Amino acid sequence: MTALPAHLQGISRIVMDEAVVNSPIARRVRDKLPHLTPETLAEGESLTPGLDREDILYLKRYKGRFLRHCPGTSHYRCCGYQIIHIGENCPLRCSYCILQAYFQDRVLKVWANQDDLWAELERAFESVPGRRYRVGTGEFTDSLVLEALTGYSRDLVEFLGRFPQICLELKSKVVDLSWMDAVRDPSRVLPAWSMNAPLIAEREEQGECASLEERLAAAKRCAEAGFRVCLHFDPVIHFPGWQDGYTRTVEMIFDHLRPENIAYVSMGSFRHMPDLKRCISENFPQSSYIYGEFVTGIDGKQRLLRPLRVQQLRFLADRLKGGGLDRQLYLCMESDEVWRAVLGRTPDDLGGLYRHLMAQAFGD
Repeated sequence: MTALPAHLQGISRIVMDEAVVNSPIARRVRDKLPHLTPETLAEGESLTPGLDREDILYLKRYKGRFLRHCPGTSHYRCCGYQIIHIGENCPLRCSYCILQAYFQDRVLKVWANQDDLWAELERAFESVPGRRYRVGTGEFTDSLVLEALTGYSRDLVEFLGRFPQICLELKSKVVDLSWMDAVRDPSRVLPAWSMNAPLIAEREEQGECASLEERLAAAKRCAEAGFRVCLHFDPVIHFPGWQDGYTRTVEMIFDHLRPENIAYVSMGSFRHMPDLKRCISENFPQSSYIYGEFVTGIDGKQRLLRPLRVQQLRFLADRLKGGGLDRQLYLCMESDEVWRAVLGRTPDDLGGLYRHLMAQAFGD
């Protein structure tokens, strides 16, 4: 049996809803963790209260909507992609992660009732024939962080191969390419990795994240196999020496990838709801970037002062453009004023951000 990656070796307890104990995912988890005896919850029974632990894996019968719009934020430009909701929480420990303020516990939850997921997706995708969707699974969890246990992404790319009008993005901070040979059309799957300055990746992305070099090496392997990849600089963090740090990361990108290998690159400055600052200060007391020059934005979130934000984002954009990227670049949750100052254009100049990214995703 192949050894599990380090970030999954700390799982000490498996809990399953009774309704999913015979599901494909439940069988895989039992096979991969044979030393653990799963606990079963009857219909209506809940996990023991007060369990704020990421070493618990909970395979749940999910009763909500699987396909949903990105929550975004009000008053700023959102990319408009849709989420395929496959679970919640993450065993990686990135100091800036919004999930620590978003969820009440840190239990690793996986929606194991895939038959319900397939039925919902089939209804949605067949209801308007020909309508295109840009979807992703990396909003409430990391797309690939549990892949070695669940095989969820492999199942998903296999299912979506029936729908050529769907483009799926798999966003991660780990390297797991076990899903690749299940892909029918590489132009319809976008492997994606988070990028940051080396210092931030080393200090603020904990819990056995892959190194930047490992992520980019995986991106190169995907490009060589015919995929285009996505890169996400979000959050861009203000720290002493940030210019050298982000310059080095851009250099690493072009050491591994050519512009034509990249579908799009997002850039977003660190921003947070008030409760996230408390979580970071309690959970990661060594993280000092939260004490920078922030103001309250019109969406109620704390954002770096606009002049500092523009300076950083424009610096990063200029270096990415120097490597041959341009139309692939976009800003996450920024105003038209910041778009103009950073990229010299607004989403309207591109025909709208939703349409532009749809075209980039599908290679139009």
